[in-house]
Amino acid sequence: MSLRHIDETRVTRFIVRSFAEDFVADTHLDVAVVGAGPSGITATRLLAEAGYQVAVFERSLYVGGGMWGGGMLFPRIVIQEEAAHLIKEVGVNVQVAGEGYCVADSVECVSKCAAAAIDAGARIWVGMLVEDVMIDEDARVCGVVLNWGAVQRAQMHVDPLAVSARLVIDATGHEADVLHTIQRKVAGAQFDTPTGQIVGESSMNATDAEGHIVELTKEVYPGVIVAGMAANAAAGAPRMGAIFGGMFLSGQKAAQLAITRLADE
Repeated sequence: MSLRHIDETRVTRFIVRSFAEDFVADTHLDVAVVGAGPSGITATRLLAEAGYQVAVFERSLYVGGGMWGGGMLFPRIVIQEEAAHLIKEVGVNVQVAGEGYCVADSVECVSKCAAAAIDAGARIWVGMLVEDVMIDEDARVCGVVLNWGAVQRAQMHVDPLAVSARLVIDATGHEADVLHTIQRKVAGAQFDTPTGQIVGESSMNATDAEGHIVELTKEVYPGVIVAGMAANAAAGAPRMGAIFGGMFLSGQKAAQLAITRLADE
């Protein structure tokens, strides 16, 4: 079988037209999720399944956060039995390891979680960096400011574009980028954290980290819900390593909080 002649400019038109149509549709969102790791992609899927217009913006060219590499490049992740339903329901094969723990293939987990979010109607934008937020007259976050991740890496000055959102979920992991941006730019910003500020994560203590991550998933600044490792980093709680139950449960809670918040508006 021979393929037809390729018209390179037609390929260009197809790509640009499809991208432009989808991107314009996402300039007004119910929820903008920042970071496509386990908590962000879970929140995105659950919000899309609930009928909300949601997109996730990931600065890298891949999704999944730290899941791809498993533990020290062994491509397996551990998840507690209490959280395993969140990956089982998207078709991930979960092996019971015993003592309340399960094991899953990290590549399969990332692939199926991302596919499920897209199938639910969400869009995942890769290579897009949230470099700032929009603030309304009440000092509430009302959107995100986007640029290409490559622009930041090249240290180029390129003006960004803006996307409005009724809520933003900071699922940027260890850096808690969205919250740190607000802390740096909004004079006198106060957060719902133990110190009123964003303090950064502490050293590894998996028991404490997993114990706190769902509790710390909340709206910590008007218009911004924090989820996943960013929730621990915001409050100064520890990191946990290659166990992901808390991450997935945090994403679930972030979606539930967003749904309740949006229903009250």
